[in-house]
Amino acid sequence: MPTPHPVVDLERYVPAFLTWIANKLSRGASQHYLRVFDVGIETWRCLVLLAIYPSISAQQVSKIIGMDKASVSRCFKGMQAKGYITLSLDAEDGRVRIATLTKKGRQVHDGILGIALERERAFLDVLNDAERETLIGLLRRLHENLPAVESATDAYVTKRFPKARRRVAAKEGDDE
Repeated sequence: MPTPHPVVDLERYVPAFLTWIANKLSRGASQHYLRVFDVGIETWRCLVLLAIYPSISAQQVSKIIGMDKASVSRCFKGMQAKGYITLSLDAEDGRVRIATLTKKGRQVHDGILGIALERERAFLDVLNDAERETLIGLLRRLHENLPAVESATDAYVTKRFPKARRRVAAKEGDDE
């Protein structure tokens, strides 16, 4: 029996599928990383970037992967306590702390990397090579389109819910 009000069609709502997949992949990965290396998913995400970039700030990590900057900073503190990274002040801006991977951190990264790549292989195993390349290209395009999504949402909210916009503007004025 159809509902009398509009609802999301969960069989076709792409954000739900992306969220479910990401949540389930992250939860499963985290269980394995914690059991084998005592490292959670947030630490793994930071280790990935630290393995790619010689040194990186919490703000840069936040910008690249969309993790909350405060969460990245807490993660960095925990990683420093375990000896996975060193933190130093940026030579150009003494307020910014820069993380650098230690030898111990690199070893943990390299150990988890095998598990992560095996999970990716198994996840994508239902696709052929061409489908994998298509998927990666589509995901990249969707990722690049996120600023347009935010702009469209802002315009929609401003038009449909003008009081909400005024409420945010008033709150921002209070913060100053």
